[in-house]
Amino acid sequence: MITSSKTKYYIASNFKTMSKLKTLLAVAIVVSLVACNNDKNSNETDLVGLDLTNIDSTIKPTNDFYDFFSKKWIDKTEIPGEERVWGPLIEMRNRNTEALHTILKSAMADASAKAGSNRKKLGDFFASGMDSVKINATGFSPLVNEWKKTEALKDKKELTKRIAELNRMGASNTFGFYVGQDEKKSDEMIVTLYQGGISLPSKEYYDANSGEMKAIQVEFKKYIAKILTLAGVEEKKANEQAEIIYAFEKKMADASMTNVEMRDPEKMYNKKSLSELQKLYPNIDWKIYFEEYKTPTFDSLIVGQLNYFSTLDKLIISTPLDTWKTYLNWKLANETSPFLSDDFANANFEFYDKTLMGSKSKKPRWKSVIDMIDGSMGDAIGEAFVEKHFSPNAKKKINEMVDNIMAVYQERISQLDWMSAPTKEQAKKKLAAMDRKLGYPDKWKDYSTLEISRDSYVQNIMNSVIFGTDEMVNKLGKPVDRTEWGMSAPTVNAYYNPSKNEIAFPAGIMQAPAFDENAPDFVNYASIGAVIGHELTHGFDDQGSQYDEKGNLKNWWTEEDKAKFNAKTKLLVEQYNAFVAVDTFHVNGELTLGENIADLGGLTIAYYAWKKSLNGKTPEMIKGYTQDQLFFMSFAQVWRMKMRDESMKNMVITNSHSPSKFRVIGPLSNMKEFYDAWGAKQGDKMFIEENKRALIW
Repeated sequence: MITSSKTKYYIASNFKTMSKLKTLLAVAIVVSLVACNNDKNSNETDLVGLDLTNIDSTIKPTNDFYDFFSKKWIDKTEIPGEERVWGPLIEMRNRNTEALHTILKSAMADASAKAGSNRKKLGDFFASGMDSVKINATGFSPLVNEWKKTEALKDKKELTKRIAELNRMGASNTFGFYVGQDEKKSDEMIVTLYQGGISLPSKEYYDANSGEMKAIQVEFKKYIAKILTLAGVEEKKANEQAEIIYAFEKKMADASMTNVEMRDPEKMYNKKSLSELQKLYPNIDWKIYFEEYKTPTFDSLIVGQLNYFSTLDKLIISTPLDTWKTYLNWKLANETSPFLSDDFANANFEFYDKTLMGSKSKKPRWKSVIDMIDGSMGDAIGEAFVEKHFSPNAKKKINEMVDNIMAVYQERISQLDWMSAPTKEQAKKKLAAMDRKLGYPDKWKDYSTLEISRDSYVQNIMNSVIFGTDEMVNKLGKPVDRTEWGMSAPTVNAYYNPSKNEIAFPAGIMQAPAFDENAPDFVNYASIGAVIGHELTHGFDDQGSQYDEKGNLKNWWTEEDKAKFNAKTKLLVEQYNAFVAVDTFHVNGELTLGENIADLGGLTIAYYAWKKSLNGKTPEMIKGYTQDQLFFMSFAQVWRMKMRDESMKNMVITNSHSPSKFRVIGPLSNMKEFYDAWGAKQGDKMFIEENKRALIW
């Protein structure tokens, strides 16, 4: 996946997941909005699909290829106030959002829309979110009854039920719950429990020894107090409760696994029976919890982080009931704040978007509402999007590219000098079994039981979360639906799912200018081709390589081959650890390893697939450059991006992807093909000694 090499596909189980979905995806997507021109003669003034106007000839390309190609653009580009990151790929995302805006405005104004139809529900959902007068007038009132239910808890025996009630409606707290494929029995669905409970992006933000984090912690406590005050808590008491809430969340953060630790699927696979679960964590009433979720009968489940749940179990007893009430009500108010009156939404923006991520201004309301609807009714809005904005010819062409790239991948595996024949056979078997999804689902989701009206925006959101949660839970005990998608059709992204051994490319990414039929082949292979190769390579990165052709977490490597593979990936870890993103913040080579492997493998495979498409012909030079050079320029163009410092710091702490600059110079520094194209030699800053290059796939 472009945003995560290992993904779980469950309906957004909390409000924040749904509201931030498209923003999070946009940080890591690998699509470029490139210059469009209908003239197929690439020797004319404009080279279709590739912009050469921002080259800085004072920078040696083999010293810093990213800056050589994009420095002029970076220097003259301002990030719009509402954005955390800017570049052609965000422009493309915004274009799709504009298309969805047109669809939703039309649905909202359609008085003839049939009651219960998707069009009616989309129009009503959008209308409820756009009715700022009503939203501001109601303030916190839509949640007062839920707040009172928590305040009414009499003892700890009632606590588990309340935790489950709030989790189910989207107010995430304490821990997460989902139903997904059993990673060692991929044809079965199973319950999984995973750590949660914190309101900052990751456990690192609770570090008491970090000066930078201490400043954020101070602002976080102010924000907690602000939200509690808006919800009706007296100011002095709100400040006291903010300290209590922070201290409580820190205990959960300290017990949590790091993002790096969670990249090990074996560590995350702790299968337990229900009786074992109750013995391990006796202070949580699991029977009540699963009943509240209306979970069908099951015998076993997966506990993602054993130590976290041990700590949580102790906190049930050691933490006063009043602290639990305060915490649960804070989580409810915080998770819903972006969808309440302006005072709540503005406070949420000031902390999460401005302080943490550096945004200067809020998004227009219509964009935020569209993000929420896309996260809530993705198939409904996706079906409307596909009808108007998807080219079947693009699907056909990209399907052909997938065929070509997979064929080259098979050849590359056969030619590997570090892998033995038995492991090669298994690798090719897995590649041949890999499924593909292009464009949109074969069958759209049924939203007939989802209740949507124009009365209350936040109620529509809660209804959507409960609808999605019930849909997820009902999968338990049923066959795995291998046709189900993990993204909505308008999404500008792609993914690999190891449990299904599949790659997917939504319609949102399968259109010009991400894929331009008028552009030279080297442009398309370096852009969408590298994306295809990237997703395929996730099946063989440090995580994906632990799953077999059926999607089971199962070793298919010889010990010697695995050792050689690990030695090669260690080189990548060391290389990326040396990259400085901003100030003293370095790229985390272990956290980003899977994506770095996918970037390198994807570009390499795409390069050779393009070469194979030439059928032995020597391509002509264009504008004084060889087509090999233009291929690497096209790849660099994909990653042209400018990001705010705050967002960059957040990215290197929490994100499994490297910043855009290093997604260019990292792979290229390891590719002999780049060295040959640009004449890289010892002494150049991007030069790596051959025996230290990470030559993997």
